[in-house]
Amino acid sequence: MQRFRVQVDGTFAERPSGDHHEDVPSYSLRVIDRIDQVQAAQWDSLLDPVATPFVRHAFLSAVEESGCASPERGWTPRHLLLSRGKELVAACAAYIKEDSDGDFSRDWDWANAAARARMRWYPKLSVTVPFTPVCGRRLLVKAGEDARELRAALVQGLREVARREKINTVHVLFPLEDEAEDLAAAGLATRVSYQFHWQNRGYTSMEDFLSKLNSKKRAMLKREMAQPEKQGIHLRTVRGDELATDWKKWAKTVAALHAHTVDKLMWGRRWLDQGFYERLFQAMPEPIEVVVAERKGKVIAGAFNVVGGKRLYGRYWGCFEEHPFLHFNVCLYHSVAECIALGREAFEGGAGGEHKLPRGFEPSVTWSAHAALDPRLDAAVRDTLSEETPARRAEIVRYREQASVFKKETAAGEPGVP
Repeated sequence: MQRFRVQVDGTFAERPSGDHHEDVPSYSLRVIDRIDQVQAAQWDSLLDPVATPFVRHAFLSAVEESGCASPERGWTPRHLLLSRGKELVAACAAYIKEDSDGDFSRDWDWANAAARARMRWYPKLSVTVPFTPVCGRRLLVKAGEDARELRAALVQGLREVARREKINTVHVLFPLEDEAEDLAAAGLATRVSYQFHWQNRGYTSMEDFLSKLNSKKRAMLKREMAQPEKQGIHLRTVRGDELATDWKKWAKTVAALHAHTVDKLMWGRRWLDQGFYERLFQAMPEPIEVVVAERKGKVIAGAFNVVGGKRLYGRYWGCFEEHPFLHFNVCLYHSVAECIALGREAFEGGAGGEHKLPRGFEPSVTWSAHAALDPRLDAAVRDTLSEETPARRAEIVRYREQASVFKKETAAGEPGVP
C-alpha cells in the first residue's frame, strides 16, 4: 500500500492509498534539464558507499557540458530531485532518448516488435549514466531515509514525467540488486542479464591467480602475458599526483587513443571527445587510472579506467600501434595484477566479450527495470521476460559450470543466480 504522495509542479502525481492523506509523507519533485542546475555538494551528499564515481556530479557534468550527452546527440536530461520541505532526500539522473544508441539497454528487439504492432517504444525515459554500462546506484537516497519508499516515490515521479511529456516507456538501466528488488515492488518489470567480471578470491599474487586455472588456460595466459617484454613494450598505470598535475596531457592522450581506435571500427561510435576527458580529468582525477603501453619512450596504447571503492572499472581503450596480444595485456592482465597487488575485490572490464571467459573472468549478473505506459505494451514486455529470464539464468549457470577455466577444487563459492 502506498503511504506517501509526490507533488509535481504543485499537483499530486497520484493520491496515496487509504483515506487519511494528511497523515502520510509528502514529497515535492523538481525536474531539471542540466545536472549543473543542482549544486554538486547537494547531489553528492546522496551518494552512499556503493555508489560508483559515474554518478558523481562531476562525471555527469563532464559528459553533459562537453556536449557528449546533449539533446543534439540524442540525450535530453530530465533529472529528478525529490525533496521533503527544503531538504533534498533523493534524486536520479534520467534522460529522454529517441533511440537506444549508447545506453546499452539492448531493447532493439522490443522496439522493433512494438513498431510492428503499431505501438511506439520511443521516446523513452532512461535512468542511466550515458555510455556507461556499469552496475551501480541509480536511485540516490539520503542516508538514514527509507530507501524503499523514496525509490518508489522516484518511480512515481518518473511515470508522471513520462505522462506529461508523452514519453512511452520508462527504464532503469544497470541498477544494483537491492534497487532492482525495490523497482519490482514499485511495479516495474525486472530483466536479468550478465557481464564478465574478474573476481579476487583472495589471491596473493598473479602467480597465485594463475595457479588456480587449469593447465591449458594457465599456459595460454603466461604465453600472452610474456609478449610485451619480447616486443619491447612497457606497461604502467598513471594515477594520483602524476595524473592530477598533468591532467590536460593525459586527457588529450586518452582522447586521441580512443578516437584513433573507434574510428577504425565499422560500428564505432566516438561518443566521448577530448572536451569530456579534459573536464573529467580536471574535476575528479582521484578515481581515474590510465594504463599506458610505452615503446621506445612513446605511448602506443592505453586504457581509461575508473576506481570506485574496491572495484576497478575498465572503460575505453585505444592504440596507435598494433601488436599481438597488446589489447589483452593493456585491458585485462595488467589491471588484474594491479587489483591483486592493491587488494581490490573485482575488475569489471567492460560490457561485452566472451573472450574474457578463458582469461579468468566470470559471468556476473546485471539488472534493468522497465515499464510501458501503454498497458498492452507493458503486458507484452512482461510476457517476453517470463520466457527470457529462465533462459538467461540457465545461460549464466552454463557459463559458470561448463565454461569455467578454474580447477574443479577452486570453483566453489560462486554467487547465486537470481
